[in-house]
Amino acid sequence: MRVTKGAQIVAGTALLALAVAACGGGATEGGNTAAGGSDTPVRMELGEPQELLVPTNTTESEGAEALAAVFEPLVNYDENKKAVEAAAESITSDDQKVWTIKLKAGNTWHNGEPVIAQNYVDAWNYAANQDNAQSAGYFFGRVDGFADLNPGEGKTVTAKGMKGLEAIDDTTLKVTLAAPFSQFKTLLGYTAFYPLPKAAFGPDGKVTQEFGEKPIGQGLFKLDKPYKKGTDQTIDLSVYDGYKGPKPKGWTKLQFKLYTSAETSFNDLQAENLDIHDSLPPSAIATAKTALGERYQDQPDAGIGYIGVPLQYNPEFKNADVRKAISMAIDRKTIAETVFSGTRAPADDFINPAIDGYRQGACAACAYNPAEAKKLYETAKGPAKLELGYNADGGHKEWIEAVANNLRANLGVEVTPKPFEKFQAILDELDAKKYTGLFRMGWAIDYPSAENYLTPIFGTGAIKTGSNYGGYSSKEFDDLLAKGDQAATPEEGLKFYQQADDILNKELPYIPVYFYRNNSGYSTKVKNVKINLLNQVEWSQVEKA
Repeated sequence: MRVTKGAQIVAGTALLALAVAACGGGATEGGNTAAGGSDTPVRMELGEPQELLVPTNTTESEGAEALAAVFEPLVNYDENKKAVEAAAESITSDDQKVWTIKLKAGNTWHNGEPVIAQNYVDAWNYAANQDNAQSAGYFFGRVDGFADLNPGEGKTVTAKGMKGLEAIDDTTLKVTLAAPFSQFKTLLGYTAFYPLPKAAFGPDGKVTQEFGEKPIGQGLFKLDKPYKKGTDQTIDLSVYDGYKGPKPKGWTKLQFKLYTSAETSFNDLQAENLDIHDSLPPSAIATAKTALGERYQDQPDAGIGYIGVPLQYNPEFKNADVRKAISMAIDRKTIAETVFSGTRAPADDFINPAIDGYRQGACAACAYNPAEAKKLYETAKGPAKLELGYNADGGHKEWIEAVANNLRANLGVEVTPKPFEKFQAILDELDAKKYTGLFRMGWAIDYPSAENYLTPIFGTGAIKTGSNYGGYSSKEFDDLLAKGDQAATPEEGLKFYQQADDILNKELPYIPVYFYRNNSGYSTKVKNVKINLLNQVEWSQVEKA
């Protein structure tokens, strides 16, 4: 998952899970010296990662952005949203159940050791083992033997690894799934599937805190010093000379500057104390084009912004008509045009238009109908008071207050927006099942598939270790996902995913509000800044101006 900071937990973001939620802190040190020579850093805004920098425990956009600079995935995605080999030489299967992954020879870790297939086996088994409590463990649920490492609460792990994982030799990884999965190759670009070196593990077999503070990757950048979470305002990196892929020209240093205010980070961008801002706050969008000129970018984005519903943790929202009424009371068009200055689109499906599977108007209750909304809400005996939780570090205040005003006016209820200082704070509350109000959530895709909008956010299995913060569970929905997973081709699988999407559009476990566009900007000190489908910067292409 990639729960979004502001769209990209992102999650997944989260992630979104995906992304308007995490900038700010006012870190401006070293501002006027950056983007000069090759030894001065290119600086990018980032919110504080929720956890230490461990791939198997990172399911939100901030940590994923940092780790994407340090690790190279097995696959990347081309302009057609198709998976193309990156760290992998080839990924093949005759039946979509047994997969052979050949690694490119000669790649090394940042400590000089060779990258081998066993590094993937070790990392994936570590993620899947419930004793390690890794937030990305759910993504390995399709591998044969996952249940041996993840038997469930109160049960004991009975195996050292999943029987479906095998390192045939140093460059060949064999993966046997419990059932065919048509999207498996596409899945492998996600953060959870990065490998881990031997140096990641301590004597007890656990990933060490030392590694989480200064991960050793096999990607473009290596960390210059440990990142002390909660203390450091920057994450400092430099190009790894041993990386065999394309490298940036004319510069070798990268610095992520951590912020708790999207407005502060935008001010730093305008003052040339920041070089790249990949998620401009709504308050800046109206003026960013004028202030930045050609350095302002508005491009398609695969993320979705929701109002989340704590179905399993608050019985007031159990009646689907209550959720439908809330949805119909939201004036998405005005919010998109006014609050976001036209840089968002009203959401009318749980699948984003950028991905195959979207259907215009699939969510009937996403249409604005205040009269019907009030009638339905009163009949369903919706709560007289509502709370809207949101993270204040990602520029969400304006649109959440606009939603609150809609609900007050159209439903006749008392609505209280509740800001959380950091994205991490609201995620922690949701992870602990403590927050029972409606909540702001965003999702940025982990990989370009309609399935990614469904399983990680709404699948029953995602309640424990995925991004199912509301606790939604439907056997019919889960069964359709399984049929899509096991379809003979991705195209056949999409038909079942759309049927599962139909259930979400009917039951509204979350309330889709808008589809994202990526609004970013950069300073006069850099050029050729490109942001990919995962809302991550293509660092090898960035140049100094």
